[in-house]
Amino acid sequence: MSKLAIIPARGGSKRILRKNIKLFLGKPIIAYSIEAALKSKLFDEVMVSTDDEEIKEIALKYGAKVPFLRSETNANDFATTAAVINEVLEVYKTRNKLFKYCICIYPTAPFVSSNLLIKAFKKLKKDKLDVVFSVLKYGFPIQRAMKINKEDKVEMVDVSKMNTRSQDLESSFHDAGQFYALNVSAFIKKQKLWTDSTGCIEINELKAQDIDTETDWKLAELKYKLLLDEKENSF
Repeated sequence: MSKLAIIPARGGSKRILRKNIKLFLGKPIIAYSIEAALKSKLFDEVMVSTDDEEIKEIALKYGAKVPFLRSETNANDFATTAAVINEVLEVYKTRNKLFKYCICIYPTAPFVSSNLLIKAFKKLKKDKLDVVFSVLKYGFPIQRAMKINKEDKVEMVDVSKMNTRSQDLESSFHDAGQFYALNVSAFIKKQKLWTDSTGCIEINELKAQDIDTETDWKLAELKYKLLLDEKENSF
């Protein structure tokens, strides 16, 4: 087999209860990740790694496979994404299923599209990279960042950039928190989601939203509605 899609979705989310299956504009949010993976037609298998029976049933309903439940060790608050991916690959290996590439798509990434996944894999292969993930540009140069000191006064983090024009500063980016497309052999060897051979796909800030609070959730739904409106008005 060639490509595997892994959607990690444990049941014990704390900040937003049952976050991974909470309704997002009327549909369980995990369904968006499953549907994007299936629509891309990139993968030999699209699976959900979960410890939760309800999440399993929803995943199956939307077309993913759940061939086994996640171990208790990787279902706690401290389990890393890399550990979850490694566990999945190891279990498949015991079943004589090996993959050259895989992708980990977070279950709370409704903005991930099949086209974005295809683009990421094209870059992964073409540039012979270990990893590819989506990034967002910071809206304001981080070199001009400030901090509040112990005296409750504002000061520059980097005073040398005090008088540098914003347009003269180098752009900075951050992980959009959506997915990691991986070369499996490189991942198994290095056990990292970010190596010295990592590429990225820059996306528009309207096409991503970190979802950690109820306010984040509402913002994500507003952004998604805006994107739907744009699509409708383009025809």
